[in-house]
Amino acid sequence: MRPELTVVVKIGSSSVTLPGGGVDEAAIRSVCSQVAALVGAGHAVVVVSSGAIAAGWAALGGGRRPQDTGTLQAVSAIGQHLLMRVYDDALGSSGLHVGQVLLAPLDFANRNQYLHARQTLSRLIDLGVVPIVNENDATSDDEIRFGDNDRLAALVAHLVAADMLVILTDTAGLLTGDPRSSADASLIEEVVEIDQRLEEAAGGAGSEVGSGGMASKLAAAKIAAWSGVETVIADASRPGVLGDALGKVPGVGTLFRPRSTRLPARKLWIAFALASSGQVVVDEGARRALVEGSASLLPAGVLRASGGFRVEDAVEIAGPDGTVFAKGLARHSAEQVAAWAGLRSADLPAGSPHEVVHRDDLVVMS
Repeated sequence: MRPELTVVVKIGSSSVTLPGGGVDEAAIRSVCSQVAALVGAGHAVVVVSSGAIAAGWAALGGGRRPQDTGTLQAVSAIGQHLLMRVYDDALGSSGLHVGQVLLAPLDFANRNQYLHARQTLSRLIDLGVVPIVNENDATSDDEIRFGDNDRLAALVAHLVAADMLVILTDTAGLLTGDPRSSADASLIEEVVEIDQRLEEAAGGAGSEVGSGGMASKLAAAKIAAWSGVETVIADASRPGVLGDALGKVPGVGTLFRPRSTRLPARKLWIAFALASSGQVVVDEGARRALVEGSASLLPAGVLRASGGFRVEDAVEIAGPDGTVFAKGLARHSAEQVAAWAGLRSADLPAGSPHEVVHRDDLVVMS
């Protein structure tokens, strides 16, 4: 039976771990009781949960959190099953089964892996199982990982064609200022468009146990918006927060409206999941051709290139005024692009791709 709505719920480390370390079982039971209520009402729910590293480190005695990748990966392997045991007990008390799904960035970048991941999640939902998703921290390459589960949750929302993404955190939502330094900071209840000013105001990391602050949650909301998915950022400790989010109760948190256009998975990956390794500045004619047409970026329109990017690296594309308007995968190195800047196709060597960024690998962001 088709679910009424498909909802992705992301729970941050600060919401599932105790102040002294370890898993906050009471907090997880509270959220899981709400998840069970949504499932009972005919909705499909996918949970994206942080907390494996925090749980694993607490099990080893706690103390100052390690920083080196090897230890963090090992600690994640210890903590992941501890975290899953709590979810299994909490949802099992409501008669629900859970399925662990560990994802890596390449599951979204590679078409076959993307389809396999989507099939697995869809089948779990069809079976009435609640998927519990986390990044595969134990084996992830540090250079190609999500870095925080906010972005992962947004990509999962795209993967399962969710109707809503609910990001649960330790604040009421997006505020007009930092509540730690501004007594009059108030809740922004609705955001129609995420612009640069809003991103700059979001700030940095928010807690020691988490890997992202409001900035990463705003980035996740932006990914979801380009996926056609509504997002709510809300306080995990608010009673009935999930039901209120679905009901769009005023004051439940910050609601982000989706865009009318939905990016395909691969372009979503290029636009939001890959870090840029450099920048290509183009002239006004090239900017207009990329924004208004379906053109690839050719050397003739390039003014200059910066950064040490290599073939297949992600690069920002900026207009002559320096404003970034697109992002794509480079078909040549920074040195090659700089050497070919301004040259027409007829003047380029035969037998090599002439595009700096092919249209299939390019995303216009404005």
